[in-house]
Amino acid sequence: MSVTSTAPGGPADLARPRFWARPWVRFGVRRLGRLLISLWVLVTASFAMIHLIPGDPVRGALGPTAPADLVEARRRALGLDDPIHVQYLHYLKGLLTGDLGTSLVARLPVSDVVAQRLPATLSLAVLAFLAAVVAAIPLGVVAGVLTRRGRGRRTELAFTAASVVVATVPDFLIGVVLVYVFGIQLGWLPVAGDESAAAYALPVLSLAIGPAAILARIVRVEMVGVIEADFVRTARAKRLPARTIYFGHALPNAVTAALTMGGLLLSAMVAGTVLVENIFAWPGLGSTIVRSILTKDYPVVQAIVLVYGVGVLIINLVIDVALALLDPRSKIRED
Repeated sequence: MSVTSTAPGGPADLARPRFWARPWVRFGVRRLGRLLISLWVLVTASFAMIHLIPGDPVRGALGPTAPADLVEARRRALGLDDPIHVQYLHYLKGLLTGDLGTSLVARLPVSDVVAQRLPATLSLAVLAFLAAVVAAIPLGVVAGVLTRRGRGRRTELAFTAASVVVATVPDFLIGVVLVYVFGIQLGWLPVAGDESAAAYALPVLSLAIGPAAILARIVRVEMVGVIEADFVRTARAKRLPARTIYFGHALPNAVTAALTMGGLLLSAMVAGTVLVENIFAWPGLGSTIVRSILTKDYPVVQAIVLVYGVGVLIINLVIDVALALLDPRSKIRED
């Protein structure tokens, strides 16, 4: 009977890679380093924003008729009279402690303003993303099956042309059309606010229609290539049900490119809420940042830009990890 050595330096120990040599560890270190550098660039850019604005931001927010002593007092309260490096250190300290400053207009902590508005924006973006994925994947799979091996030339042409046209229409323009048709002409759905579940329909559709068209095209192209792979032919030879072949075997191998694009589209959806929220009077960060720009409430603008940027970075990180887990060709899964 053979005994496997478990002593340090034995065969089992030599076969096991060192901790820092493991693929998941190297992957995590690379992604964490990239995230920290991106966060530093984002934080520095958001800090510099208020200093790059022409003129005095405090005077711009309080108006030209505000007394000079009030303007100076507000500047001292914001720390704008301190040297630039001192302001930067105070800004970093505030971010680490959750202090985003004070609104020049509402006289409220900026963190409270963000906390009140963020849930509405997140719910809108997440629902729109889910709606786009739910619509795009079945549509792309069906289109890929119908147009495989050069079949269905007319179907392929119609699908490609329609998806390209829909994807190029801006989401705010889609929102205006939906408001006119379903809100004004037909009167089926509310066009403002978030008081009811029906109020989510039009803004969610406005954000989801374009990304759904893009994702459907990507899924179709990937499916056409995967369907011709050997493992799919083997599944057909075993006479497995079509649903199992296409959704159980082909789709997981075709979803990598769609997942990558999906992360980019989710980031775009979060940014796209700025215009869509203003069309539908949605009480989220998008409408708040536009109002803050008009009233020159720069601390609020600064904080919302930072929140949007951090959201995009987190989405990209999640997509990177998901790709490493789902991609059958990933070397990280071998650990």
